[in-house]
Amino acid sequence: MTAKIYDENIERYFELPSPKKMIGEIPHQYFSREILIRARESIKDILDRKDRRKIIIAGPCSIHDTNAGLEYASRLRKLADETKDNLFLVMRTYVEKPRTEFGWGGLIIDPDLDNSCDIEKGIKTSRKFLFDVLNIGIPTSAEFVSLDFPQYIADFICWAAIGARTVEAQYHRKMASGLSMPVGIKNTTAGDIQTAISAIKVARNPNVFPGINLEGIASKIVTKSNPYSHLILRGGNGTPNYTQEKVTEALKLIPREIPKNIIIDCSHGNSCKDYKKQEEVSNNVLEQILSGNDDIMGIMLESNLKEGKQKFPETEEDRKNLKYGVSVTDACIGWEATEKIIRKWHDRLRKLRKQD
Repeated sequence: MTAKIYDENIERYFELPSPKKMIGEIPHQYFSREILIRARESIKDILDRKDRRKIIIAGPCSIHDTNAGLEYASRLRKLADETKDNLFLVMRTYVEKPRTEFGWGGLIIDPDLDNSCDIEKGIKTSRKFLFDVLNIGIPTSAEFVSLDFPQYIADFICWAAIGARTVEAQYHRKMASGLSMPVGIKNTTAGDIQTAISAIKVARNPNVFPGINLEGIASKIVTKSNPYSHLILRGGNGTPNYTQEKVTEALKLIPREIPKNIIIDCSHGNSCKDYKKQEEVSNNVLEQILSGNDDIMGIMLESNLKEGKQKFPETEEDRKNLKYGVSVTDACIGWEATEKIIRKWHDRLRKLRKQD
């Protein structure tokens, strides 16, 4: 009897269409492409201090209902038009969801929320959703969890993140160096900032790593570097790091060759996982900016049409009874609180500009 020496624990392979094929099925149109290009350039200009606006990245913890997501995008577009002189708004269009243990992997992994994990459908659904958001006129953002998914959706993403759970992974750091958009890199779940800075150093240099090309073929990927990699403070291990003291400490850790650009996540460790505290965090960060801290580039908000969260559906009946506009992952602030925060930032920054 010959012992099996590979695929011992693999039940089955399902071949996916190549990224090139999926891109061809849902390609850019003129308007979506223009929004994407302009958004990436605007974010770069803000990070380069050529544009004095601040960035607010707001939206659901994860997208599970594309209709609710598009309604959110439409509301955010209206608010973006009204606040565009002082703010640059980007929507959280997260179609992947990192998990500490088990749990739903996001729209791109399990679009039907039933553990069927129809990834081909998930890629198509995600591409169509991102395309629609861009055509509404709102810039998109995503956290890349899988090393292969960027080839399927990165052409629709304006700003990306490397999350707290993957910031230590060498291949994620190298992947960041090849992304075509600015990328924020979070401190670890334990709150370690130096690890994120090490990741930024890697991302800001050329790298080589294995992956797939647009044909879906295993390839050696050689990157140029991503000069727009920057730090995200998200707190951790029960300790927030958004206060003036913590921001000052973080800035001291950033070496001279790396621009001192920081975005502060108002959720997660900084809100101590209490979604209602996001407003408190955002107010504190705004006061730091008004007091002269030009190294804070903006904030992130976990926000949805309605506040709170609901239990992830386990049955068909649960899926039919999901509440519209309510998160199934992390709890979010509702639209009213989101609008209040964004308008406050706009009004206070406008007054500051008038004084200059």
